[in-house]
Amino acid sequence: MELTHVFSLLALFCLQSVSADRVKFTSLFALGDSKIDTGNLLILATPDVPVFNNKPPYGKTFFGHPNGRFSDGRVTIDFIAEEFGLPLLRPSLQNNPDVSKGVNFAVGGATSLNVDFFERNKYVNFKLLNSSLNVQLDWFEKLKPSFCKTAGPSECFSKTLFVVGEFGVNDYNLAWGAGKSEGEVRAYVPQVVQNIANAADVLIKGGATYVVLPGIPPIGCSPSLLATRVKLNKAKEFDQLGCLSDVDRVTKYHNTKLRDAIDGLRRKYAHAKVIKADFYNPIIEILQNPGRFGVAGGDVLRACCGGGGKYNWNISAVCSQPGVAACKDPSAFVSWDGTHFTEATYRHVAKGWLSGPYADPPILNANN
Repeated sequence: MELTHVFSLLALFCLQSVSADRVKFTSLFALGDSKIDTGNLLILATPDVPVFNNKPPYGKTFFGHPNGRFSDGRVTIDFIAEEFGLPLLRPSLQNNPDVSKGVNFAVGGATSLNVDFFERNKYVNFKLLNSSLNVQLDWFEKLKPSFCKTAGPSECFSKTLFVVGEFGVNDYNLAWGAGKSEGEVRAYVPQVVQNIANAADVLIKGGATYVVLPGIPPIGCSPSLLATRVKLNKAKEFDQLGCLSDVDRVTKYHNTKLRDAIDGLRRKYAHAKVIKADFYNPIIEILQNPGRFGVAGGDVLRACCGGGGKYNWNISAVCSQPGVAACKDPSAFVSWDGTHFTEATYRHVAKGWLSGPYADPPILNANN
């Protein structure tokens, strides 16, 4: 009996020690694209930039109305905020008077590389919004004095979590859309990744201690890209899941280069906690085991909300346009609108980043 009591006390002590080691983040800052945008694109949008997430059925699952997110509900950054008891991040362009808990700089369509790269090289025949990673970083630098009013940056950000991305999806999608070959897209992966690493470097030099750098999801499994490339007869090779092999070879290369860059940042800044977040394998896990996640096998590469066809995606009838319906149960789908994920998918990804196994270290163990 006494021995049992001793073991119980030891177990309690160990649990308390683990809990005490965990960082209780008191603020959260995010930079990124439409995977975590909470409204900045709606604020930035011009007549030349089509915005479709400002109408139902966007937001239907959690908010009950469109809310600036490209999903039926919450996205990864929302689940991370909730885990630490923080408010859901507002878009930075709202000019909120209180930024003490953090803010979200992410913009739908944002690229890692500056937009002039794509315009100069004729990847697009229209004007892109100037909301790239470097632009968002500049927004953060301008806001920093209002956040760090009394303390120096190191002290100010000692309990702040920074999430940078994912970045890269739009860089590569613009290249695939411009008809670039696998070799051509692969060739500028190092530039994309280096820009992400440079941004993390700037943040750490500026006082950040905890920085999450997510890789990119399997773009080759995106219903919109699958539908587009099949229609254009550019889908020459599929993997066992039915995803585009050439596209995901580039995706994997990006993620490998990003892991190398993170290792370099860790060597350079031993005091910082640079977290590798995996966006690829949690999606693949669902695609490989759809039934375990409540997804019908026939719908695993189909969008919940779309205009029909094999992948339920049609450029002339995208989600929220008249006559385009959403599925009854978004949680039974991986993709929400052909390009972005459902709340259920984002929850799975966020859980893997917070508790493992899809982050190194898991965010909840970042202090260990």
